[in-house]
Amino acid sequence: MNDNKGLESILQMQRELLARPISTSLRSNTDVLRQLFENASDVVFHEFTIRNGPLALLVYIDGITDTKELERHVLAPLKTDGTDGELGWEAVIQRISVSSSQSVRTIQKAADELGAGNPLLLLEGQAVGAFFAIPFWQMRAIEEPQAETVVRGPREGFIETLHVNLSMIRRRLQTPAFKLKKLSIGRYTKTTCAIAYIEGVTDPNLVEEMERRLKDIDVDGIVDSNHIEEWIEDNPLSLFPQLQATERPDVVVSSLLEGRIALLVNGSPFSLIAPVTLLTLMQSSEDYYERSFVATGIRWLRLLISFIAILMPSIYVAVLSFHQEMIPTALLLTISKSREQIPFPALFEALLMEVTFEALREAGIRLPKQVGSAVSIVGALVIGQAAISAGIVSSPMIMVVAITGVASFLIPNYQLGLAIRLIRFPIMFCAGLLGLYGIVLAGVFIVVHMLSLRSFGVPYLSPLSPIQFEQFKDTLVRAPSWALNKRPHLTGSIWNKLRVRPHHSRLKKG
Repeated sequence: MNDNKGLESILQMQRELLARPISTSLRSNTDVLRQLFENASDVVFHEFTIRNGPLALLVYIDGITDTKELERHVLAPLKTDGTDGELGWEAVIQRISVSSSQSVRTIQKAADELGAGNPLLLLEGQAVGAFFAIPFWQMRAIEEPQAETVVRGPREGFIETLHVNLSMIRRRLQTPAFKLKKLSIGRYTKTTCAIAYIEGVTDPNLVEEMERRLKDIDVDGIVDSNHIEEWIEDNPLSLFPQLQATERPDVVVSSLLEGRIALLVNGSPFSLIAPVTLLTLMQSSEDYYERSFVATGIRWLRLLISFIAILMPSIYVAVLSFHQEMIPTALLLTISKSREQIPFPALFEALLMEVTFEALREAGIRLPKQVGSAVSIVGALVIGQAAISAGIVSSPMIMVVAITGVASFLIPNYQLGLAIRLIRFPIMFCAGLLGLYGIVLAGVFIVVHMLSLRSFGVPYLSPLSPIQFEQFKDTLVRAPSWALNKRPHLTGSIWNKLRVRPHHSRLKKG
């Protein structure tokens, strides 16, 4: 209890200090800032006297402020330039050769700008300060996206720095219609987020809805875009992703041209695109860099393979357990011979191998690249052969699990692939209990669930439900570029005007 009271008193003191305006007393301002940044050794307080001017205080955070620019464009002019009689605030600011600077009148605003890497200048006798936009952030180089590789197409991907990511989009959209709305989320992280859209193409209701949902988020901090995704999606309890996460600028630009919006988060290399549909998530950026007939064939292949990834183990279990008459006699004899020494039922056998395969796949992802792929491949071969030799599983089951695993790799969206991998297990249970009837019941439940899903008001199975034949030329098929002369009807339609409030937006402020 005493610890809680101590923490509460500290928070109360911080709130009181942040609520203060900047005082005309430089000593008072210094004391307030020192209390706020107590035990923060990287915060630098530099007091000096401006030439022919008043006493000044420069506060900045070492490591995130460009000290070379600070010395060259702020400190040097203030210490060396100026003539007699220049004592006013405007005269002092005119000496500084930083293009981007703004005034600040509250301690709260001053603390926020210091945390963003912008140095703060305060003067004796002035109830106003100034901060200068000269932050310095270490960043990694722009590289090819690891999760969305293509054979033909752009090779650059987003990084963790917001202004760099926005510049990559701006370079492709050289129009004043490209708009950005920025806001910060998180009491402590103050994470900057940017809503990107094209004015005149994107439905304004969609932009307003995104902004409203972001403003409803009241948390201590945001570390990655996934944290925001869980707050703003329509149904957070669903396995299926309702926003598209991508680290490719070309995908973002293509989505903006279709009338969608993109959300970029500082510190995350993944942008969120809304609204999306199931068929949108089944598309790859490379579909638009190949010939239309090739892209159409690959899309149909993905749809077929997705059904295999979901249903193949379940159908094998159901047929082997309840519907042996469906298997040709020669094949049934082969399977029976391979299962003579297997002590487990088909359901347990399938679950055992599926869990083992998923464990190997996760191990391959988490291990270093040099050994990850080798461990997953060698582990699968060794464990599979050892399981057959030991009489734990049969050869046909190994083949079924292998084909299912390969099929799941063809899903272009990683989050959708995870959902498909997870729903495979309850369908297998239904198949083991009820046979093909269980698979049908599970399928009906999944379809009904997807029919109820919305992504910012857009039906998840659009354009299949509600059916929109005009949209088939860029969903079920990929028509030639010259034939794609209309934007998707799902954006800018009545569906976007439905102000669907997410279930989890009942947040209490404070």
